[in-house]
Amino acid sequence: MHHVGMTVTDLAAAVAFFEALGMELEGKAHMEGEFVDGVIGLDGSRSEIAMLRTPDDRYRVEFSEFQTPDAVDGSSHAPINALGLRHVAFVVDDLDDTLARIKPLGGEVVRNVETYQDMLKTCYVRGPEGMLIELCEYFS
Repeated sequence: MHHVGMTVTDLAAAVAFFEALGMELEGKAHMEGEFVDGVIGLDGSRSEIAMLRTPDDRYRVEFSEFQTPDAVDGSSHAPINALGLRHVAFVVDDLDDTLARIKPLGGEVVRNVETYQDMLKTCYVRGPEGMLIELCEYFS
């Protein structure tokens, strides 16, 4: 896998949230033109994108903020049992510290932080624009 792509209406907020999760900004770019339209299937598109990578450089998340055409609601606050891509999961070193860093950026635990058999502490978090993020801390 190279990356997961998400469309947002506030690129800066999405970047700040994922940087607080420990991801690193790889770069930003303006996207438009025939090549882009041909790939994504939208005529006259213009967008700003940001690519973030995990600290180990293995995985990436790409955010797109469209100027044209306008973004459409994709049920960003759908529950976990809705069809389609629902969440992205990250392993973190310290779940409590991570939650403290993302709370000021709008990160809210969906229900509980749970521990499974002294192996794993995990929770779902809603981030910017309703993104559903799973955070996992494994115990050694």
